[in-house]
Amino acid sequence: MKPQDILQLKGSLWVFGYGSLVWKPDFVYQKSKIGYINGYKRRFWQGDDFYRGDKENLGRIVTLVEDQDASTWGVAFEIANSQIPEAMKYLNMREVVVGGYITEMVEFFPQERGEDTIHALVYIATSDNPTYLGPASDQEIADQIASCSGKTGSNLEYLLGLADFMRLHCPKVEDDHLFGIEKAVLNNLKNSETKLTMGSN
Repeated sequence: MKPQDILQLKGSLWVFGYGSLVWKPDFVYQKSKIGYINGYKRRFWQGDDFYRGDKENLGRIVTLVEDQDASTWGVAFEIANSQIPEAMKYLNMREVVVGGYITEMVEFFPQERGEDTIHALVYIATSDNPTYLGPASDQEIADQIASCSGKTGSNLEYLLGLADFMRLHCPKVEDDHLFGIEKAVLNNLKNSETKLTMGSN
């Protein structure tokens, strides 16, 4: 869906967030629902040279990669018609201009049983944008995340915020990629603390 088409919507607009939007939307919305979309997996394959990194040290943030057997959990936000212009102006700058993401429409399945599915807008960073980094091992991604920060905070804060959301709101959902990277980062920090303690003795 193109920006001009979004601004001409008569009703509300739903936006699906699966990264920092789940815990830091920073735009006005009417309500939110936790749930998932099918056909995509979340991966820390997008580079960030502004929010969670810089030009010299790119941070690692999430994007969606097509996988027909996968599901990605997150939050869908309902934006009222009167709120759409301001919200889209903000999201376009945050996700498209600075982030390098494009928009797609997806079918969102609410967590609550019996609720209807929702057509939602989602932002996806594809492999043809300038800061796309692609696959790496959990340890390599963890090392990169641990050493990066940008205008809005550390890359570690981004990772832990997403992991905390999943643990709190989607406790039965397995996300090996996310939690594997979190474990690698925390092990790094634990080893660093151990070395500092040993060095002071």
